[in-house]
This record gives sequence, C-alpha cells and structure tokens, in this order.
Amino acid sequence: MTTTVPEAAPAVPTGDPVASLVSVSCHFSVRLPGRGKGTVYAVDDVDLAVPRGQTLGLVGESGSGKSTVARLLLRLLRPTAGRVLLGRDDITEAKGAHLRMLRRRMQLVFQDPYSSFDPLAPIGSSVGEALRVHTEMSRTERDRRIAELLDQVRLPATFARRHPRELSGGQLQRAAIARALAADPELLALDEPLSSLDVATQVQMVELLAELQERLGVAYLFISHDLNLVRSLSHQVAVMYLGRIVEEGPVDDLYRAPRHPYTQALLSASPSMDPARRQRRIVLVGDIPSPLQPPSGCRFRTRCPHAMEVCATTEPADSHIDGLIVRCHLVDPLLAKPASGPAATS
Repeated sequence: MTTTVPEAAPAVPTGDPVASLVSVSCHFSVRLPGRGKGTVYAVDDVDLAVPRGQTLGLVGESGSGKSTVARLLLRLLRPTAGRVLLGRDDITEAKGAHLRMLRRRMQLVFQDPYSSFDPLAPIGSSVGEALRVHTEMSRTERDRRIAELLDQVRLPATFARRHPRELSGGQLQRAAIARALAADPELLALDEPLSSLDVATQVQMVELLAELQERLGVAYLFISHDLNLVRSLSHQVAVMYLGRIVEEGPVDDLYRAPRHPYTQALLSASPSMDPARRQRRIVLVGDIPSPLQPPSGCRFRTRCPHAMEVCATTEPADSHIDGLIVRCHLVDPLLAKPASGPAATS
C-alpha cells in the first residue's frame, strides 16, 4: 500500500549544523564461535551534519549502520575514530556530569514505544522525568508543564494518569515525542519511529512532526525504511550502505536524479503516485555483506549492476555533482564505460 504524505518540507535558512560527525568510525570487537575474535565495521569514515532547525533523512537497508549513526551523534556510543560535534563544541570525549548536561540538547525517540516506557509508571511520570532531572520545578509546575507537552503532541492532559497499556501505538509514540521534548532539545533522533504504525497514523505523525519543527525550531535525524515518509519530512537525505554514506544531498535533487546505483535501486523499489518517479524495478542480487568482512574497494560492488574492475581495488572518493555528494566511480568521467554487474532489472 502506498503511503500518501504531504509535500516535501520547505527549505529554511541554516547556519552551523546542530550536530555533526567528522570522519567518524565505530568498530566493535566480537568473539566468533570457533574463530576467535573479529571486528564489526559498523560505521566507517562517515561525515554527516544535521542542519539546525531542519530534518536530515537517513535511509538504507537493515544492517547499514543507521541506528549506530544516531547513537554516535547523541554520544550514546563513543566513536573508534573521528569527532562528534554538538554545534561547534567537540563532545567526542564528553563524559560524566558534562555528558549528562549535554543530554538536554539531544534526545532519542525509539522505534517501539511500548518497550521504551515503564509499564508500571503512569505516562505523566515518564514524560516528566527530564523535568525532575534537569530542572528545579515544583510538583505543580511539573504537572502544568507535562500537560503542555501532551497538548503539543495532541494528547489530552488526562493521559498523564494513564499507563502505557491503555494507549494505542500512535498515542504512545506521541507521548514518547512529548517526553523527548521535555528538556527543550535542539536535536531529536527519530529511529524508525513510525514503522509500527498504520498508514493513516503515519500521515498524522508526519504532520505533527512538521508542525513541531516549525513551532519549536527543533532539528531531526529521521531514520526510516519508507522513502515516501522520508521525502515528506526531510530537507536533506543521506543514503547509507554497509557503514558508509554513499550519496547525500537536498531531498528534491536526490529523489529526482539519484546518481548512485544503490540509491537508484532503493527508489525504484519504493511505491510512488508520481509518474515522474516510476521506473523499471532495479533488483539487487544477494544480501548486504557482513560488516565483519566488508568487500574491498567499493562496498556496494558485490551487488552493483555496473561494477568495474576499479571498484574492487579502489574506494570511491566523494564527488560533488548537481548538488549531490556521491561516492561512486561511475560519476568519474575519466573511467571507462561500466561493465555489466551481478544485478539485473525487471
């Protein structure tokens, strides 16, 4: 079923990014049964910036590293290499009281609201937790602020006395957004926040998020598999594959004329009511490789329909073309005509 969503979010002026990753990598050591230790290359050499007051959409298959990027950006994980910036402040090594203070400026909304709430605590207690931790409000002031937060996400104040099991998935996700907004953050990371909701509720939530952004000026990192939802809410889009950003740019430019074969395949698989976006389906052969043993050179080459010899030996550099940043040898005019690869169209 095709998701019907509002038009793409309008561009607004920006200054410094609200948060950014600079040449960030995140590797995990794991123990493999019968094979000793191994390394998971979850994120590798990623540069990413969330514009202040805007939305950066992050897309890619499961296992691409999108959730790891969100946790790095919010400093829930410490990078193996590179720098994490909040505004112009380097927070890569922040810890203890300093890191707790930074938590006010950046919050995370999880995919499953039922698992992110205490089932025994009333909604008002969970929404007001940040107020107890980060402010000196009295009980009366907190109750008033909790009612305001619930009203912002279109929930009645009486929901403060309810428990998570008494709310629908959409209502509970609204409460999760209210909880995230309690500390007046500059950045919300939304990790697949709409995937468990029905289509009608998804549309309502997109409208709510856009309204909150316009009113509060909060920036979003919006992670989703639904490319139509991403287009409706995002100003910029980054496409991630096996730990690396392969293409990035303004949402309209990227959706209208993607340059990377992986982006083209993702968009061809996304249902659309727009005739200009309808095209032959690009079918990628095989699954995404293991982050334990990423391919040499271009990580997408094992599934790319245009793979060349250079793709196996040389990692593509960033190329700036038509407003997009693309990591692909195909955009280099000095390279030979691409040969047929392992994928096909249908």
